[in-house]
Amino acid sequence: MNQKALVLVIAVLTLTVGVVVAKLALPRTPRAHLLTNRPDSRPLQPGSKSALPGSGYTLSGPYTHENLTIFLIHSPDLPGVKSFVPLQEALERKAARVHETNDVNELSIENISQPEEVLVQAGDIVKGGDQDRVLAVDLIVPARSGKMPIAAFCVEQGRWQQRGAEPSEQFSSSNDMVATRPLKMAAKEAKSQSGVWDEVGEAQTKLSQSVNQDVRAFASRSSLQLALENEKVQESAAAYVNKLASIVEAKKDVIGYVFAINDKINSADLYYSHGLFMKFWPKLLKTTAIEAVAERQINDPVNEKRETVSAEAINAFFANAEDGEESTNNVTARTQMIKRESEKGLFFETRDLAQTGIWVHRSYLAK
Repeated sequence: MNQKALVLVIAVLTLTVGVVVAKLALPRTPRAHLLTNRPDSRPLQPGSKSALPGSGYTLSGPYTHENLTIFLIHSPDLPGVKSFVPLQEALERKAARVHETNDVNELSIENISQPEEVLVQAGDIVKGGDQDRVLAVDLIVPARSGKMPIAAFCVEQGRWQQRGAEPSEQFSSSNDMVATRPLKMAAKEAKSQSGVWDEVGEAQTKLSQSVNQDVRAFASRSSLQLALENEKVQESAAAYVNKLASIVEAKKDVIGYVFAINDKINSADLYYSHGLFMKFWPKLLKTTAIEAVAERQINDPVNEKRETVSAEAINAFFANAEDGEESTNNVTARTQMIKRESEKGLFFETRDLAQTGIWVHRSYLAK
C-alpha cells in the first residue's frame, strides 16, 4: 500500500471512529421496560407474581372488575430520593395555591410550604378560577417557590367568570384527572386546545351513554370536572374502586401499575418509590375506574369470560413506547421531561435535575 492510500485509510478509520463515539455520547434514558428476555406468552394466574428478567421488576395480577384489568409493578425504591407531596394533598392542606392568570393556556402555581416539595402530574384537573383547567406537564414545585408558570388547557368552554361560591382568582381543588386515553393524548401529545375540547365532549357523551343519564351539569354543561362529579358516574366508578382499592395492601414494593380496558392495554404509570405511588394510587384508581365506566360496552354481559392480557403483551407495550423518537423539554431549571413516540405508543419520563437527573415519574400511553 503506498503512502497516499495509507493516509486515506487512516482518515476514513478516524472519521468512522469519530462518528461511533459521537453516537455513543448522545444521552438517552436506559430502556425502562419490564422484560429484556422474551417472556412467557401465557396469561398470569389471578393474584400471582411473575419475575421479569433483566429489570429488577416483578409483575403481579391480573386484578379484574368487569371490563377493567390491573397489573401491579413491583420494584425496590430508588435510594436516597426526596419525597414529594401530590398537588391534591397540597391544595387540601393549603400548602400550595394555583392562581388564575386570565390566560387560558397558562396558570401560576405557588408552593408556600417549608420544607415540602410538590409534584404536579400532567392530567391533574384544577377546579374553579374563570374556567376549569387541566395541567399539561409534570412539574416539581420547590418549597417557598414563589409563583411559577405552568401550561394548562381549558376543560370547560363558555364560562369566564366566577362559578357559584368558588373563588375566581384561585382554584379550589384538584381531586380528579382527565379520564380517557384520547383526552390524555390531546393534552400531553397533540397539545391542542380544540382537541381537548373535542375529547371532553366525547368523554361526556360516553359517560352519559354508560350511566344512562346526561352527565352534563346544569351549572356548566361543558365542564369535564362537573361531569366527573355526576352522582351516577361516581356511583359506577365506586364499584370498581371498592373492588380493586385493596389490591395494593400489604405489598410494600409496588411502584406502579398497568391497566387494560375491554382486554386492550391502555396506560401505565410508574414512580420512583412505593411511598409516592401510594400517595397517587387513590386518584389514579378513581380516574382509571371512570375511564372503564366510559368504555363499558353496554350490550356486553358483566360476567362474560374475558381474555387475560399476557406478560408478553405488556412487555411489547412498554418496548414499543420506549423505542420511539426522543425529544427533551426542560420545563424549569429543576424539571426535565423526556418524551418518546412510536407508531404504537407514547413514553413520558419526568426527571429531577436537582437530584442528578433521576427519574421521578414514568407514564406510558398506547396509541
